Amino acid sequence: MTFEWMPLFWLSLTLGAYGFSRWIYRRTGRYLLSPLILVPALLLAVAVPMHTAYAEYAADTHWLMLVLGPVTVAFAVPIWQQRQLLARHWMALLLGMMAGSAASIGSSFWLAKALALDTSLAMSLVPRSITTPFAMPMAQSLGGVPELTAVFVMFTGVFGALLGGILLKWLPLRSSLARGALFGIGAHGAGVSRAREVGSEEGSVAGLVMVLTGILNLFAAPLLMKLL
Repeated sequence: MTFEWMPLFWLSLTLGAYGFSRWIYRRTGRYLLSPLILVPALLLAVAVPMHTAYAEYAADTHWLMLVLGPVTVAFAVPIWQQRQLLARHWMALLLGMMAGSAASIGSSFWLAKALALDTSLAMSLVPRSITTPFAMPMAQSLGGVPELTAVFVMFTGVFGALLGGILLKWLPLRSSLARGALFGIGAHGAGVSRAREVGSEEGSVAGLVMVLTGILNLFAAPLLMKLL
C-alpha cells in the first residue's frame, strides 16, 4: 500500500501490540502470550490480509532497527556490573561459549547443506544463535541477508527460551551460573528475559554470556568465512 498514513499505521500497530502483549503477559504469566510470540502473530494477522510485504513493513518501521545501535553500546553495562563474576569464572564461561557457538553454527551450516540451501540463505542461518545487533552484521560479512537473519534469530530465541525452561526441570543445573549460561548462549535476548524470571542472578549471567558470545562470534566471523 502507498497511502501516506501507512508508515504511521505500522509503527503505531507495532508499538501498540508490544504494549498490549507486555500487559497481558504480566497478568497471565503465560509464555505463549509474551511479546516475542504475540507481537509477530498480531502483525502477521494484519499484514497477510493487507498483502503487505516484509520490505514495506521494514521501510515503514526502520527507525526501530536503528535503536539496535544504542542497545549494542548498552550491552557494556552488564559486563561491567558482573566483572567480578567474569574474573572468577572466565575459563568456564569461555569454554561454554565456544562449545555453544560451535554447536549452533555447525548445526545451522550442516542443516543448510542437508537441505541444499543456497549460499546466501545458509550464511543467513549461521548466526541465528546470537543476539540481533551482532547477528545482522555477522550475516552481512558472511554474505548472508541481515533481514532474514533477524527472522531466524527471533525464531531461535522464542524456541530456545521455551525449551530452556523445560530443560531446567530435567537437567541437574544447580548453580545460577549454569542456568543463566544455558539461556544466554542458546536463546540470546529471549533467553535473558526468561532467565530473569528464574532469578536475578540467572538473568545477569544470561545477559553477560549473551553479550560475550556475540562479541566472540563477531571476532570469529573472518575465520568462519574461510572454513565454511
